[in-house]
Amino acid sequence: MPDLSLRALNRTLLTRQHLIEPAPLTPAALIAELVAVQGQEPNWPYLGLWNRLRRFDRADLAAALIAGEVVRSTTLRRTVHLTTAADFRWLRPTLHELVAGAVRSAYYRDELDGIDHAALAAAGRELLGDRLLTRRELGTALAERFPGRHVRRLAEAVEVMVPLVHGPECGEWGRWRNRYVTVGLAEARLGPLAPAPEPATLVRRYLAAFGPATVADAQAWSGATRLAPVFAALRPELRVLRDPDGRELFDLPDAVLADPETPVPVRFLPAFDNAVLGYKDRRRIVSETDRRRTAAEASAGVPVYLVDGFVHGRWSLAGSTLRVEPWYPIGNSDDAAIREEAERTLKFLIPDGEGAISIVR
Repeated sequence: MPDLSLRALNRTLLTRQHLIEPAPLTPAALIAELVAVQGQEPNWPYLGLWNRLRRFDRADLAAALIAGEVVRSTTLRRTVHLTTAADFRWLRPTLHELVAGAVRSAYYRDELDGIDHAALAAAGRELLGDRLLTRRELGTALAERFPGRHVRRLAEAVEVMVPLVHGPECGEWGRWRNRYVTVGLAEARLGPLAPAPEPATLVRRYLAAFGPATVADAQAWSGATRLAPVFAALRPELRVLRDPDGRELFDLPDAVLADPETPVPVRFLPAFDNAVLGYKDRRRIVSETDRRRTAAEASAGVPVYLVDGFVHGRWSLAGSTLRVEPWYPIGNSDDAAIREEAERTLKFLIPDGEGAISIVR
């Protein structure tokens, strides 16, 4: 079991995530490579794909959503992601226990007290049929059958218990906060889903995009539990390595390991980017000290930028100003590279307007 340095893990991650050399792929093909792209706020996936694709236009992703080639729904970690329709068909059933288990949380408990969950799910299916309804419309209709309950909570409970997908307009560019989400039955829009969970597929696909990684990393990325037996069953077909702390890392046998000295350009990543959220131990891209800087605010839910492959600080967009907040001193060469990439990023975010770059000193 050869040891891998932190820089080797970093370069391998960035290579597989196409953050060093953008890929000549379509948005759907890239999303398939990454398994899923976090899309809790509709605009962030556009920036994540733009960073990774050789050619990307916002209309390309919108077209894939409208065509049903890409869908938006709750999957990994019980959060909203973009996946291809083909992957959703096996991924949602694989994560069903995780997603549906949300109804046992305190958020739902009081509102659903005394309601038969199967009856609520069946009512949701019946009311949706082959239509798209807003969460409010669905909740209002459900409240007629289950009076005295929180309208939105009823709709949200159906959304976790029953595989639903969002209307394509919910993923349109420009919706930084998506208040009016429409939902429809996944099977009505995509056809039959996989009849059983496919945890081995989940592990293989994860390793292809994020390996080498530990069992705990895969569980943190997916939200799924009890993956250790799955890794154990796959072990004969996997490559086993070690991280700098001597822990076992698993990988696909033919997956490329990157040269630790590979040059990496400055990159401005969106909030919730795959590369940052892909592990329990995120030190291959962000130090533990830096992770804690924003943990209370949002776990990796803030935009960050990379210098030499590692998180160097955070950034934000205030009106037409891109504000850069470094956590480390900036040398002259890095200053020029950060400004250049910040200007390129700002031009993507505000293509028809004039903006400004502000670096906090």
